[in-house]
This record gives sequence, C-alpha cells and structure tokens, in this order.
Amino acid sequence: MGEQIKHFVDWLTQPTLYFSLSVLAIFAILKFRAIFSKTSVIVAFFAIGTAFFVWAWDDPNFNRIITKPDNVPILILLASVVYFSWLSLHRAYINDERTKKGLPTLEGETGKQKVFTWPDLVYVELICMVLFLALLVVWSIKIGAPIEEPAAQARTPNPSKAPWYFLGLQELLVYFDPWLAGVLLPSFIIVGLCAIPYIDMNPKGNGYYTFEERRFAVSFFWVGFLLFWVSFVILGTFLRGPNWSFFGPFEYWDLHKLPPMVNVDLSTYFWFDLMGNSKAPADPLVRELPGIVLLLGYFAVLPVILQKPLMAKLFDGERRHLVRYHLMMHLLLWFGLIPIKMLLRWTIDLKYIVGIPEWFFNI
Repeated sequence: MGEQIKHFVDWLTQPTLYFSLSVLAIFAILKFRAIFSKTSVIVAFFAIGTAFFVWAWDDPNFNRIITKPDNVPILILLASVVYFSWLSLHRAYINDERTKKGLPTLEGETGKQKVFTWPDLVYVELICMVLFLALLVVWSIKIGAPIEEPAAQARTPNPSKAPWYFLGLQELLVYFDPWLAGVLLPSFIIVGLCAIPYIDMNPKGNGYYTFEERRFAVSFFWVGFLLFWVSFVILGTFLRGPNWSFFGPFEYWDLHKLPPMVNVDLSTYFWFDLMGNSKAPADPLVRELPGIVLLLGYFAVLPVILQKPLMAKLFDGERRHLVRYHLMMHLLLWFGLIPIKMLLRWTIDLKYIVGIPEWFFNI
C-alpha cells in the first residue's frame, strides 16, 4: 500500500499533471472560496500535510531532498505562503459578506481603535525579535550551513541550480531562448508591475481585503504569484534533479536518467509531418511562416476579439482607455505565452514556435 501511494505521488508530480492540477486548484479555490476560506479547511490541510511528512520521512529519497540545508527554509516559505494566502482569502470573504449586509469591513471596524507606538508596538517587536533570534541560534546549531567546496571548472555539480529566487528564470530557460527568458520576459514583469497603478482603474479594495470588488486583480495576482513563482520554486527545488530532468518526490535521483531530446520546431511539424515535404524551404521567413502567422494572430488579432467584452468590464467601454487596454493585453499575452509554451513542450515536444537561429531569433 505504501509503495502504491509513493508511485501515485510520483505520477501526480509529472510536469503536465502537476501544472494542470495547480491551475485547476487555484481556480477551484477562488470559485468556491466560501468553502476553502473556512478555518477547518486550513487546519485539515496542515494536519494532512504534517501526517504525510511524518509518513514519508523514512523514505531515503524523500528524506534526502527535504533535509537538504538549502531546502529547509523553502519548506518554511511554502508553508507561510499557503497560510497567508488562505488568511487573505478568509478575510476577503468575511469582508464581502459584511459589505453585502451593509456592515463595515474588518479593517474599517478595527481601524478606529488606536494604540500607542510606545509601549504597545515596541514591546511586540522586541518579543518577536528575541524569539526569532533564539530560533536562528537553534537553527544555526542544528542545521549545517550549505557551504560547498570551492568552484572548479572541471567538476560542476549536477544538477547546477540557481538560488531559489532565480529558479523561475532558470526554468524559463528550458522553454525559451536566453534573450527571451533572461532579458525580455523579466523586463516585461518589471514594467508590468510598474504599470499596474496606471492600468488598473478600479479604486475599490484599497486598505481592506476583498474579492468581489477586485475579481480580476486578485485572480491575476494569485495566478502570477502562486502559479508562476511559488510553483516554479517547488518544481525547480524538489522536482528537478540531475541533468535537469524531472523526478518524483520518492524517485531516486539517477545520474544516468537521460530523457531523449526529441524537441522539434513548429516549422518541422508543418513542412515535414503536415505537408509531407522532404525538406523545409531555405528562406527562413518562408520556413517559419506558420509560427509567424500564429504569433501575429495571438498578439494582434486576439486583443481585438476580446476588446469589446474586456473593455466593457474593466474600463466601462470608454474608447479613451484603448491605449491602457492594449498595454494591459500585451503584458497579459506575454504572461500567457509562458504556460502555453510549457504545455506544448511537455505534450508534443515543441521546441520553438518560431525558430530562426540564423538571426538569433527564437520564440
């Protein structure tokens, strides 16, 4: 029975299933937030999670990953993310219900109560500082610092992983050209974060938790933060092993596991498999025409199709907000290209939608 559970967990953590189930879980939690925001749900989650860790602790492969000094703070980080994400949803649901009844929000009700910085706040900060100092002392004694031997060009670690906060970028390098994964997409993330206050026209939800009044913003944040940051940290930390291959939590990290590299470009599928040609056109623009047409339709046609419903919902349909709308859609479409490209790589082994190595242009 125990081995069957381990095989089932390894099967669930395959990249396609892992990613698809993560998407479904986020949308299910937001859709049925009345159920998932209950205190009993988070208590049950941590109880089941703790029981699972205690049960799996004896497995050598699982134990080796979990007890690695680099991974211990990531486990604490993930537990904190789960709890505070639930807490925000819990308070948002309560506020939405209170608003429907004509009552003030929790923040509006408690905001009227004022306390002094000294001694109330300073005492609390002092106690927290002492407790965390004691925790760090015990941590530094019990868990060894993850300091390895000096770097040597002739002997590199396998796998070679970036720090946890760069694992998302390292994962993107698997699916995109380096200039896209390392320069363009991170730049769009920074620009998008800077542009949020100018794109979002909804003044509600400032200073209090809510979901009903900020459905798009909260949903987008959950998907972006939990799916494309937290899930990438989990994937890169616990599921990526030697040779950057995928391994289940209970699977042995075999150095000789080398999945066949059969990734091909979209042009290969089109000219060889679909058209039945013996070779692709020599002109790179003609050869990559199917991918170029798809990307033009994705970035140019899709915003026009979605303009009417999204403009009416997010910007009250006013044409003076067209620039704001298209800027938002451009950032969203680049954001959506990430899961699309990942799923295409995992399912049909697609390497590039447009691959022109002669010009160093690969998407």
